[in-house]
Amino acid sequence: MSERVRVLVVDDSALMRKLIPAILARDPSIEVVGTAMDGAFALKKIEELRPDVVTLDLEMPRMDGMETLRLIMQRAPIPVILFSTHSKEGAYSTFKALALGAIDFVAKPKDAAAGHLDVIADQLIEKIKVAKRAGRSKPAAPVFADAKPQKKATRAALPPNRIIAIGISTGGPNALQFMLSQIPGDFPASLVVVQHMPEGFTEMFSRRLDECCAIDVHEAKSGDLLVAGRALICPGNRHMMVRRMPRGDMAVLSDGPAVNGHRPSADVLFHSVAQEFGLTAVGIIMTGMGDDGAEGLGAIKAAGGMTLAQSEDSCIVSGMPHAAIQKGHANKIVPLDGLGAYLVSQYGGGRAHGEKADRNDKTERIEKQEKQEKNERTSVSSHRT
Repeated sequence: MSERVRVLVVDDSALMRKLIPAILARDPSIEVVGTAMDGAFALKKIEELRPDVVTLDLEMPRMDGMETLRLIMQRAPIPVILFSTHSKEGAYSTFKALALGAIDFVAKPKDAAAGHLDVIADQLIEKIKVAKRAGRSKPAAPVFADAKPQKKATRAALPPNRIIAIGISTGGPNALQFMLSQIPGDFPASLVVVQHMPEGFTEMFSRRLDECCAIDVHEAKSGDLLVAGRALICPGNRHMMVRRMPRGDMAVLSDGPAVNGHRPSADVLFHSVAQEFGLTAVGIIMTGMGDDGAEGLGAIKAAGGMTLAQSEDSCIVSGMPHAAIQKGHANKIVPLDGLGAYLVSQYGGGRAHGEKADRNDKTERIEKQEKQEKNERTSVSSHRT
């Protein structure tokens, strides 16, 4: 039997310090080794107990979660899962803390003060296990919080040369910010993004991305047009699809059932992009746990589109890319620090350039296949003689 995951629970609420260990005790592979009422106590307990994972409340007296996290990352980085409130201030603090190095977050239920934590029990247990597996070896993507790119005052709503669909989960906020910040404001493609994130957080996440990226980034609304130089982020607890309509290509939101345990689901988006755009579709699957998006990426590939997977060694959690790669659904595997540059080089020079790049890539794949078949025929022929 593998070692149990040793967890330190940090929260200023005495009730939370009882309830969180109680729900974690449901899983025999997790052991709560201690609790702390604020950051100062947490730092001492970390040094004394050497936990594998810390759950950290951001709003605490004396030393708050943000300062605690900063010191944890400076002294001896260990995986940290944040407990965040649903308020705008809570969402802002959450993304700031993720940029400092926290692996993921769990949104506190609005009635958490009444002791109702059952709704997030399974999610918290799974994220703690993932955090332990991710460990300290994979740093978060570099994020430049103060970067304010030059935005165009006005941007014509031009039809895109490509629809680029992105599916991403754990480790996603920093990875997505890093990748999108590499893309220029005049990028001729349109991007649609499913980031696994609770309702109430995607609006603030979209604003943060918009502030640090040259392209426009918005939380999607049904009927939003897919235009060049814009990224649409699917709202939490909705699905996003795309449709070709007389007045233009657009995003459509739905309240359909969860797929692969997720709403939003990358598979829902990818299947719709494959169906509507085929040859002009690009699918990218990035860091995240589970296998959401793998089958949808295969649908884009089968429809003649281009498919990319973030390299597993550059992911905080490699479950989603690994699933797609194992199924053979990724045309190319690209590290995080090369994804933005790849998109710009292949699809940043207008429709003709993008089509030429795709043709060259498909020609290269055909040539490799023909060479392999030729080698196999030669091998068979030599055995016969």
